Amino acid sequence: MYSLEVKKIEFGYRGTPVLKDISFNVEKGKFLSIIGPNGSGKSTLLKTLNNLYSPNRGEILVKKKNIKNYKSKELAKELALVPQDTNIDYEFVVEDIVMMGRYPYKGRFEKEDDNDYKIIDEALNMTNTTELRERLITEISGGERQRVIIAKALVQNPSIILLDEPTSNLDINHQIEILNLLKKLNEEEKTTVILVMHDINLAAQYSDEIILLNNGEILGEGIPETVITVENIKEAYNMEVAIDRNKYTDTIYLTPLNI
Repeated sequence: MYSLEVKKIEFGYRGTPVLKDISFNVEKGKFLSIIGPNGSGKSTLLKTLNNLYSPNRGEILVKKKNIKNYKSKELAKELALVPQDTNIDYEFVVEDIVMMGRYPYKGRFEKEDDNDYKIIDEALNMTNTTELRERLITEISGGERQRVIIAKALVQNPSIILLDEPTSNLDINHQIEILNLLKKLNEEEKTTVILVMHDINLAAQYSDEIILLNNGEILGEGIPETVITVENIKEAYNMEVAIDRNKYTDTIYLTPLNI
């Protein structure tokens, strides 16, 4: 069963094409990374999948239903987006930030009940942020804030979670922490994970499938071994590489040669 179906979508800004004839399907419970050079359309594609941008052509189906036919709260129960910029300027405590993710399930002026708090407790525990619940969001580190925003997405109980470069601006320790969390959600909760990534080696290590974008088009799609090839990396990044298999993770590993 497909969680998401993307059919020949095109999108552009003021007449400039950004996404060109994009089509792919994502099976339920898959971990999909979208990679590509700067300006290839990765973030635009993610925002289009979340209905923040409306494609000029084509359609996007979530559970066989066009996202244009979902009401906003209904769609929020299926899709949750973790944006690239998780900076929050207002001084809310972490628990209140996470609570905001329950809005699709609440009527106007309806108070949170015991079930909402149970779901919030579970999300805080899963993201290892329980000890932060009374802290101000403005007073915690970048890695901690990233986990809090993921917890906020989780309490929406989505079938698909979209993340735009969730490991950007984090050190390697926090990068691995976030990716391990997403992989755990993917494997244990069967949540479909779709994320934009810059680090090709991490994408290869964690992903079931990869989409390589170049100039707004899909250059490669499939398992990491079929997408991350010397030829594709040369065409997309204009970079000579060697590709081997990591003896520790048994995943493919890319090494730049022209440095």
